[in-house]
Amino acid sequence: MSYQALARKWRPRRFSELVGQEHVVRALTHALDSGRLHHAFLFTGTRGVGKTTIARIFAKSLNCDKGPTSAPCGECSACAEIDAGRFVDLLEIDAASNTGIDNVRELIDNAQYAPTRGRHKVYLIDEVHMLSRSAFNALLKTLEEPPPHVKFLLATTDPQKLPVTVLSRCIKFNLKRLSPEQIGGQMRHILGAEQVAFDDEALEVLALAADGSLRDGLSLLDQAIAHGGGALHAAEVHAMLGTVERAKVQALLALLARGDAHALLDEVEHIAGFAPDFTQVLDELAGLLHRLQLAQLLGESADVSLRELAAQVAPQDVQLWYQMAVTGRRDLPLAPTPRVGFEMCLLRMLAFAPADGADAKSSPAPARVTRDAGGAGGGETRSTPSARTQPVIAAPQPQRAEQPDLAAGDAPSSWAELIERAQLRGPVGQLAQQASLIAIDGGQVRLAMAPAHDHLVSPMLVEQLETRLGEVLGRKLRVRFERASESAQAQAPARQREQAESARQSAAEAAMQDDPLVRSLLETFDARVVPNSVRPIEPRQS
Repeated sequence: MSYQALARKWRPRRFSELVGQEHVVRALTHALDSGRLHHAFLFTGTRGVGKTTIARIFAKSLNCDKGPTSAPCGECSACAEIDAGRFVDLLEIDAASNTGIDNVRELIDNAQYAPTRGRHKVYLIDEVHMLSRSAFNALLKTLEEPPPHVKFLLATTDPQKLPVTVLSRCIKFNLKRLSPEQIGGQMRHILGAEQVAFDDEALEVLALAADGSLRDGLSLLDQAIAHGGGALHAAEVHAMLGTVERAKVQALLALLARGDAHALLDEVEHIAGFAPDFTQVLDELAGLLHRLQLAQLLGESADVSLRELAAQVAPQDVQLWYQMAVTGRRDLPLAPTPRVGFEMCLLRMLAFAPADGADAKSSPAPARVTRDAGGAGGGETRSTPSARTQPVIAAPQPQRAEQPDLAAGDAPSSWAELIERAQLRGPVGQLAQQASLIAIDGGQVRLAMAPAHDHLVSPMLVEQLETRLGEVLGRKLRVRFERASESAQAQAPARQREQAESARQSAAEAAMQDDPLVRSLLETFDARVVPNSVRPIEPRQS
């Protein structure tokens, strides 16, 4: 017995067997059950989503001995002949081969005659948009008012090319592209019935490669079974499609997390030996990052290695790397070669990853994820909790300005520390942060305040400040605000923080401009650093 392709063998023969077109099935089922049947139907959609299949099932529903019915028996002579493709009252016309007016005139002439075997004479015109203008004009009158025994089923992949006069005479159904999950589910069902062993990853790859078409997916499935010698294994399916195994892409991501540039490029060299489509590799990397983020934020992953990786990479880094992968895919055609574009995308992920504060001080190079020296193995990756959506450069910390000593015997060593010990927050904290300490004389605290912040000195806030400071120093205090020199006002914690941030920002921008990689990018691509886009990282907390 000759072999029959899976796409033909497993073509649905009932509405209940269709995959992914529930909206069409519901409408046709209700029409058949209620007897409200239009005379012309148009099915549109991309290749392999079920246009011709639905039309044949509909023809069978109209002519079944137990019909018209939405559930044809599949056993009567009409059903059997339609399934076998030899039912005389189902006329399938390929409009791509019969485009002229003479072909349409023949159709019109035959339409007036009663069906030979069935209840209805059904004209199934495939790729109807290929008919010529004159052929469409000749068809219009019959399409609008056919004999009662005639039904027109039109199918097309390009409905935009149909005249409005044709569209207005038909009930139109837009068939959807099938999702990878729907295609994969049908493949799984077929492989189970065919008793073919398979890997889940192999099935996922084939479902994605089908690109929304179940027929394409089943054709690939046939090819993969033959390629694998009667079984589906991920490595062989990837080899057949010229794609890269998920394990290799996950290895790339693990090396990114470690910040190991040498090993990363070695792995790219290994992958390049399979002559892959690097666009597909970036797609797979972006998909893996998506799954990684789900594992981090929702805990949704059955893959142990993915869960381990999720614990090593900060969620912010995953978002940044995903954006770089998507952008790198877009820019890949502009690269000197696809491999160069792919490598630069990975190196960009390394170059703009967050830096460890200590490492950044010793080198002005772009920040990267580094191994934490703490712990027994020193192998855990860590990242600094700073903004990941912009380049970050560690800036040297400026020296703290001297603070007046507090009264002898007091635990806090500075005004800033006293504020912290008193847990001054909110409006009273603002008042304290904008003031600088002149001296503590017995029970009196003398503070300098700039005129610009006089509005903060309200009796209620001053009273709260006296109470909180007295609790820390263990005695009743009175707070007195004075006008002081500019140098004294500059000792205010808020002013010192502003100066420190300004110094760190300037140092970060200078480090960015002096970085060899950044200079190379600026010169090679005639680029510029976007103003205010550089942010210094927060210093490590000891």
